[in-house]
Amino acid sequence: MKFGIIFANTGPFANGDAAAEMAVAAEEAGFESLWTVEHVVVPSGYDSPYPYDPSGKMPGGEDFDIPDPLIWLSWVASATSTIRLATGILIVPQRNPVVLAKELATLDHLSGGRMELGIGVGWLEEEFDAIGVPFSERGKRTDDNIAAMRALWSEEKATYHGEFTSFDECISRPRPVNGSIPVHVGGHTDIAARRAGRLGDGFFPGKGNPQELARSFDLVRETAREHGRDPDAIEFTAGGATIGSGALQAAKELADVGVDRIMVPAFAFWGDTADALKRYGDEVISNA
Repeated sequence: MKFGIIFANTGPFANGDAAAEMAVAAEEAGFESLWTVEHVVVPSGYDSPYPYDPSGKMPGGEDFDIPDPLIWLSWVASATSTIRLATGILIVPQRNPVVLAKELATLDHLSGGRMELGIGVGWLEEEFDAIGVPFSERGKRTDDNIAAMRALWSEEKATYHGEFTSFDECISRPRPVNGSIPVHVGGHTDIAARRAGRLGDGFFPGKGNPQELARSFDLVRETAREHGRDPDAIEFTAGGATIGSGALQAAKELADVGVDRIMVPAFAFWGDTADALKRYGDEVISNA
């Protein structure tokens, strides 16, 4: 069982020294990965419903620091040596895939192959409007962008022709250390589960109890088989574990439905961060 920290670039860890100290302590405690969240901008007074809270709004309000995930991960990469560097999630349709492929490959190269790409299509329509990307195209753009980036990562002189991106014999260096970067599809919908089955190396539903997760995982596997892919090669990540007396039991319940990596929110470790991370490592990670 693997353990990651989600929302790693929020709260006090949005700041440089605290981010590096937390990353080092997490690595020493046995955490496998750090997962960052993203919003380029949060339009004030947005109407789009946030899907992961009953209020329809992001916890914490509109006005808080959300450092760019790739720059934040680059910062903590220089302070660590083994912990994996992940986006959970990166809003892929908002980005140019040719530029993004270079950024991700560079971070993977400099960190010794530690990059994990968690992707999402996004939910905040007003943010898409500000960036200038049609919200209605976000699903198709996500699929197209992933295919374009994989071509740039894997081919000596990459050629790709899709609906939104097209290039011929393009050389992009450096390339990922292991030939590509694992892509984890985020999202709690059946559409996201099917996307993970079609093209993902992993699936990371944003919410769901163990029974709901098990159903989603079955849909991922079924879709993978329909597309001639190995369903057993897809890695499942889920939240739901916290700190405290029930943490180990919660982790075991998630493992029982097929979860490979359990996420713990960074805010659970605000305060006495290093000590709290060590306790979790001793009490849960070591016994899971």
